[in-house]
Amino acid sequence: MPRLVPGWRWDDPFHALETLTSLWSSAGLPSVSAGAAAPYRTLFTTLQRLLVGREITVRVDHHDVALTVTEFDSPLDPRGLAVGQLGEVRLAARDMRWDQHRFDRATAVLHNVHVRPGVPPLLVAAPVELSLALSREVFDAALRQAAPQLCGELSADGTARVHWARRPALGSLEVDVQVVGSTLCLKPRALVTRRRRWPLPAPVPVLAYPVGLPELPRGLLVTGVSFGSDSLQLSGVLPEWRMELPLRHLEDIITELTQRAGAGALSLVWPSLGRRSE
Repeated sequence: MPRLVPGWRWDDPFHALETLTSLWSSAGLPSVSAGAAAPYRTLFTTLQRLLVGREITVRVDHHDVALTVTEFDSPLDPRGLAVGQLGEVRLAARDMRWDQHRFDRATAVLHNVHVRPGVPPLLVAAPVELSLALSREVFDAALRQAAPQLCGELSADGTARVHWARRPALGSLEVDVQVVGSTLCLKPRALVTRRRRWPLPAPVPVLAYPVGLPELPRGLLVTGVSFGSDSLQLSGVLPEWRMELPLRHLEDIITELTQRAGAGALSLVWPSLGRRSE
């Protein structure tokens, strides 16, 4: 990759941090120049190289969030970078765990990501699209906890069925699902026996069971819920999200990641990861 600034080292994230400190300490935005874009690109590519494929536990307030990063990507348009605009950033992870909650996969697409200068600087994204995949085992366990008399089943074609736990041979109900707040609502659409399937009329009542969904960010709008071939999939939108970006703490994280590269799981602490707009 060609150097945009004479003497710039693309493998020197700490030089990039020093440059960003100077840029963000000014009252206005950085000037539109290759020199302003270079430190943003250096930091992003450094974090990308150190994070992807890594198992990480992040301490957020009183919760430990463990995950394995599978994707951290952005087009990184040079003109946008020159004024602190990262554009669209895509994050993906697998094996996400916190408290009693488990997710097979999670993705976040952050739109209009930009840095707002200040002390400390703010990283802002608006909006943020989230998607989470709960395994069939987690769905079954949640349903059993909410309604012990029922058992759930996810088929390979993405069809969900529930049946009586004590009399499974009686048949099952094919259901659709929706989430209202923290309540999982199942709507029967067909009665299924061993050999036949009878579609049910539209006015069939919804079966609502309070399922302990994870605590979602304040302001998150749930936009969809569906069954996949092996999971229950939730999607939502957060209109705006903010996070403090203390450069000293970012430097500590890069140092820890660099010193322990290839050393397996890593624990990090970010004191303000949950900051967001009210």
